[in-house]
Amino acid sequence: MEEIVKIVGIGIIALIIIIIMKQYRPEFAIYISILAGILIIWTVFGKLNGIIDLIETITNKTHINNKFLGIILKITGIAILTEFAVSICKDSGESSIANKIEMGSKIVIISMSIPIITSLLEVMLSILP
Repeated sequence: MEEIVKIVGIGIIALIIIIIMKQYRPEFAIYISILAGILIIWTVFGKLNGIIDLIETITNKTHINNKFLGIILKITGIAILTEFAVSICKDSGESSIANKIEMGSKIVIISMSIPIITSLLEVMLSILP
């Protein structure tokens, strides 16, 4: 609960500063937005260790290849960073750049997930007669 209060507080304070800043120096508003995003990510970064530990425990119990865990965590990180960058681009009025970032990240995610897809197909083929 404490983290959400910090996140909302950072967001509201950043919003107020951005509104005020846009009246006098609109070019600085994007810097405040980026800084707020970084602070919010930094606030929740500690929660990632608990999530990673939980996923590792589950993969060890189910004997899933640890290589897949690394791939899934990297894909998740790419998705989070992409969403952050796309939001900043859209806030700046650069929707075309945001769309290209999204497209590029989707291609990277698909290419990274090939080992998982291949493994799933191999398991399906071994089950089928």
